[in-house]
Amino acid sequence: MDEREQPPAAPNGDDSVSSEPHPCHGKALNLPHLPGVYLFQGRHREVLYVGKARDLRKRVLSYFRTSPEPAAKTRVLLERATDLEVLVTSTEKEALLLESSLIKKHRPRYNVLLRDDKNYPALRIDPREPYPRLQVVRRFHADGAQYFGPYASPQAVRDTLKLLQRMFPLRQCKGQVLRPRPRPCLNFSLGRCLGACAGKVSRAEYQHMVEQVILFLRGKTDLLQRQLRERMEAAAARLDFEQAAQYRDRLRVVSATLEQQHIISSRFIDQDVLGTHLEPARAILVVLFVRHGAMVGQRTFEFTSFHGDRAEVLSAFIQQFYREGRLIPDEILVPESLEAQDLLQECLAEQRGKRVLIRPAQRGNRRMLLELAAKNAEQQSTGQEEQAAKVETLLAAMQTVLHLPRPPRHLACVDISNIQGRHAVGSMVRFTNAAPDYPKYRRYTVKEQTEPDDPAMMAEVVQRFLERDRELAAELDLLVLDGGKTQLNRIQRLLIEAGLEQQLPLIALAKEQETDRGDEGRGMYEKVYLPGRKNPLFLTRHPAVLHLLQHLRDEAHRCAVSFYQKRHRQDLLMSSLDAIPGIGEKRRRLLLQHLGSLDALRQAAIHEIAAVPGISEQLAGVIFDHLHRPLADPDAEA
Repeated sequence: MDEREQPPAAPNGDDSVSSEPHPCHGKALNLPHLPGVYLFQGRHREVLYVGKARDLRKRVLSYFRTSPEPAAKTRVLLERATDLEVLVTSTEKEALLLESSLIKKHRPRYNVLLRDDKNYPALRIDPREPYPRLQVVRRFHADGAQYFGPYASPQAVRDTLKLLQRMFPLRQCKGQVLRPRPRPCLNFSLGRCLGACAGKVSRAEYQHMVEQVILFLRGKTDLLQRQLRERMEAAAARLDFEQAAQYRDRLRVVSATLEQQHIISSRFIDQDVLGTHLEPARAILVVLFVRHGAMVGQRTFEFTSFHGDRAEVLSAFIQQFYREGRLIPDEILVPESLEAQDLLQECLAEQRGKRVLIRPAQRGNRRMLLELAAKNAEQQSTGQEEQAAKVETLLAAMQTVLHLPRPPRHLACVDISNIQGRHAVGSMVRFTNAAPDYPKYRRYTVKEQTEPDDPAMMAEVVQRFLERDRELAAELDLLVLDGGKTQLNRIQRLLIEAGLEQQLPLIALAKEQETDRGDEGRGMYEKVYLPGRKNPLFLTRHPAVLHLLQHLRDEAHRCAVSFYQKRHRQDLLMSSLDAIPGIGEKRRRLLLQHLGSLDALRQAAIHEIAAVPGISEQLAGVIFDHLHRPLADPDAEA
């Protein structure tokens, strides 16, 4: 990654090489003294490692210096490398950018790889709009709007948005263009909207509310409280006691919120604080998100099969984490100086459009933040070890209770969702080591069964899973069915026909009502059905095993129901498009082609709909109004 990761030099300081020449050594001797990127490749031309260098010849030759104890990663890398490819660049900065691009493309085995590449949610508001609204976004753009975040989880941003909507009732309707309405929406009657669409608030008053939201999100709460107090007193002086009460309530909520905030810095800037905890073959990195002096959340990243040093982890993380679409803070605090620190600062500043500092700190408040991040990283490592031990105990207990041939590290559950056979769908969710494995979830549209036959639908879903995802199916240690004996027998016959009855253990989990205690003693019991066993198992004595199976089943049910609702809404929306005067098959096809999907069409503003060829501004308004009417959907929640 940078010059710091060079293997130890020979004791005499020369460039002597080992007695057995490496296949790549000859190429290294002919490299120029220029900046660039080098790629070590394996016998099948796969890229094993990508690195950058200020001087390619010196950097690559350093791998072949004799050393009594070479670094473990260097030793293993050279054992597997059979070829070397080099790309010369004009500057070291170009080499840094090219290295990041190649790492993202090839995902080399011996580079530090950031696998959590999702964007975190944030709040966006554009005060230039006539009537701005708060939006939850996952990408940051240089569009003049103001962004606040990122938040550590979707729940955190939802809680913040809910709080803001209670304190500052900005409009919640979608679309940048506010379309006038004769009557305001229900949120206005509930006190959650100012009713701008119906002319219930002036533009100046609405903009004052927007300014208050921005002050709150920026952490300038002293100024906000002073403004609210002044407005409350002014309203009371003109005997507008209802308005004064609103300012009073808003002031109380702001004060209560401030008491709960954890202010950890007197510098009201955006900071990301990086803390690390290194182990022999693993590195834990924690990022503390500090926004305007308050810590808004943290994220933990784990690098497995790691054999580098701390500087390599930090450099690789900064290169890969702060990509396009991510919020880049004013400061990134690191526990030590980095070799390519100036280059990284320059690249981040160009991407952000403002100066960015990467700062190691030795004293003061910044040092305290770094120590806090390092402490959190160490605690995360300890917590993960304890959690791993609990998972091992749980899987061992499940193996014993369910009579499985091996601990069920890889679990899957099947569920079906439909209403009288209509829009039937199935889900196959996957848990790995007792935790959801979201990338391996599967959703299926039931095609062969149109009648309400749950076992047959489940058999269709399982058969397609076994045929299309053979690698995933081969990994499974247990397949769980959301159903009873009927579903179990049907899927068992399918596995026997496929020759998998010995390879893939099978159980069914059913929630059934107890009927032998009279009406007052009736309750819902979980029963586990096993192949070849007449009576079900009751896991009341093994609550941890039961809770894991329930979690798996409930997740499969959630996934199936959400997919069913999506299909049902799409069908209703398609029918709704057909009912709009002036929309035929051709225009419907154009709308879907230009906007991408039915959901995108529903979320589009009027001017975006009018941009579709053949759609006038007037027709776009008709389409917008029609799509935002409440749909008669009696069974969408089924």
